[in-house]
Amino acid sequence: MRTARRWGLRLPPMVWDSVLPALLLLHIVSTRAPQEFPVAMVLTAALALPLVWRRRAPLTAFGAVAAAAIVQWLMDIPLPADIALLVALHTAAANSGRHGTLVAGAIVEGGALLACLRWATEGAFLPPFVAVTAMVVAAAVLGVNARTTRAYLAALEERAARLEQQQDQQARLAVAEERTRITREMHDIVTHNLSVMVALTDAAVYAQHRSPDKATTAMLQISETGRQALTDMRRSLGVLRTDEPDAERHPLPGIAQLEALVDHMCAAGLPTRVEVRGGHTHIPATAQLTVYRLVQEALTNTLKHTPTGTRAEVRIRCSTESVTVDVTDSGPRPQFPRATPSRHGIPARLIHPA
Repeated sequence: MRTARRWGLRLPPMVWDSVLPALLLLHIVSTRAPQEFPVAMVLTAALALPLVWRRRAPLTAFGAVAAAAIVQWLMDIPLPADIALLVALHTAAANSGRHGTLVAGAIVEGGALLACLRWATEGAFLPPFVAVTAMVVAAAVLGVNARTTRAYLAALEERAARLEQQQDQQARLAVAEERTRITREMHDIVTHNLSVMVALTDAAVYAQHRSPDKATTAMLQISETGRQALTDMRRSLGVLRTDEPDAERHPLPGIAQLEALVDHMCAAGLPTRVEVRGGHTHIPATAQLTVYRLVQEALTNTLKHTPTGTRAEVRIRCSTESVTVDVTDSGPRPQFPRATPSRHGIPARLIHPA
């Protein structure tokens, strides 16, 4: 059965539409007397053959079948091929709008009335008329249901395609956003830590002859800064690898890590003081990371672009609705024009919603 079904689905629709006309013609050949055969064959062919093209031109096929039925009624020759009217009505209802369905149904119902008036037995008009009317209504309703189901399935397919397209767009946006985030994180990590390491290296070179102990301390701090940079890079890039545990083992830096950041800046030669007012445990990790990166970027710029002896101060005010970040330094305001930003750093902001 499955093999026959698959084989049948491969056949063109016109082949299946030709089955009923062939059966009706075969019925005429096997049942009609020789003297009735030519007229019955011609009328049956006129009624049945348009059904072969009913899928391509449903209304045209229905009109041809209805015209042949009128000729048949005028010639007073009842034929089994009248069932072609119901098939044509079903196809017209399944492929046209409400107006076309109503017109086709009215034509077939009028033909049913005329047929019952002429060919019903004496005194038995109502039962056959009710039966034929029920078949007309059933053919029209089945056609309308087929059209509605087809439209519903088409709407579902369109919706599924639209949802798939939206999901693809959201995935591409998420990838782009993640790439931007990783780029920004890498910029902050590399810029900050390299700036600190350069400052510490200069201090170690300067102090290696006058104060070897200070030079040793500076070199140890350079090593610690390098290890911290590697840890931060593994944590930031670990989300791209399923076998990298550092992203889960090391938490994101936040307000609590500002003290360690300030210690690194002091060791690099930028005296810095941090003051945090209000509790910050309720602030989400992403917001705390933003605060940390803001302070880190500001202090790194101060370290790179201000003269020796500059002092920095960081003030964090936390509330239930916002976090205010204020980073100031005692260095002079630069007189040179501001360079074009590389767009990899953190945009300057004063207030970040918690």
